[in-house]
Amino acid sequence: MSSDPAKIAARRGLLIILSSPSGAGKSTLTRQLLDWDETLSFSVSATTRPARDGEVDGKDYYFLEESIFRNQVTAGEMLEHAHVFGNFYGSPKAPVEAAINEGRDVLFDIDWQGAQQIQNSDLGKHTLSIFILPPSIEELRRRLVRRGQDSTAVIAKRMQKSWDEISHWAKYDYVLINDDLAETAERLRSIVKAARMKRIQQPALTEHVRKLQSEFEELQ
Repeated sequence: MSSDPAKIAARRGLLIILSSPSGAGKSTLTRQLLDWDETLSFSVSATTRPARDGEVDGKDYYFLEESIFRNQVTAGEMLEHAHVFGNFYGSPKAPVEAAINEGRDVLFDIDWQGAQQIQNSDLGKHTLSIFILPPSIEELRRRLVRRGQDSTAVIAKRMQKSWDEISHWAKYDYVLINDDLAETAERLRSIVKAARMKRIQQPALTEHVRKLQSEFEELQ
């Protein structure tokens, strides 16, 4: 899908949050969403862990010293953050705010805790949160086994964690049951298209209504 730049400039971008338990199909749906609209982009996270071979600062992550990361959190410069396995991870606010002001949507692949932090931020009114559910727990397990990426022990841990993630489904704006990938992808695109049309996402409407008012007054 090729987007018209004039139309992009006429609206404000969305912070699109996608969450799900591992194996529900979120990664595949995200790739399809990115293929559908080339103007969509992932939020680049910041982290205090060292860069791995091949990782590029500013592309894969923003690699920060812990003191700098903590200062940014204190200054309100992180939309969300968490401490995971000895390192900090977070979503810098400035590049996201710049993107949505230019009319570009930003994708976030985060858990429910990160989603809540973003929704409670001063950019929260521009968020669209979507949770992906599997059709059944047994199907979730089958998908984890079928993709062949994890050991039996890791799959067991992912399954144990899945219910905690699923239990927060009601905190999201939309919830999709991924029982058919093609249909779920279509529903996801429909949700994004509708959210883009919300009044708050269209700042140009105010000026248009003022113009209509002026034209109306000239008729009197």
